[in-house]
Amino acid sequence: MSQVVLKTSANEEHKSFIQEYLNVRVITAYAMFFASTIITVFAYKYVPLSLGPVLESAGYVFVAVLSYFILKERLSKKQIAGMVLIVAGVLIVSFGGKV
Repeated sequence: MSQVVLKTSANEEHKSFIQEYLNVRVITAYAMFFASTIITVFAYKYVPLSLGPVLESAGYVFVAVLSYFILKERLSKKQIAGMVLIVAGVLIVSFGGKV
């Protein structure tokens, strides 16, 4: 969500260079990003470390889907193919290679 908030801020016109980087949306987005990083660090206490990269790569799919629905961005064929590969990889890892 932090990336989506940053993108919505980037799409707006700002009066100055300072306001472009020091506005409510940008500060909120970076706060969300910082909080999610801290939560991820604590979550590694309960999730096997080998699943970390798998969960992190799934984030790319979530960002693309949210961008499509919220920002009305178009997805290219390469992006869709990449998301299919990511989801396939997540499924293979989650089933322990027994697909």
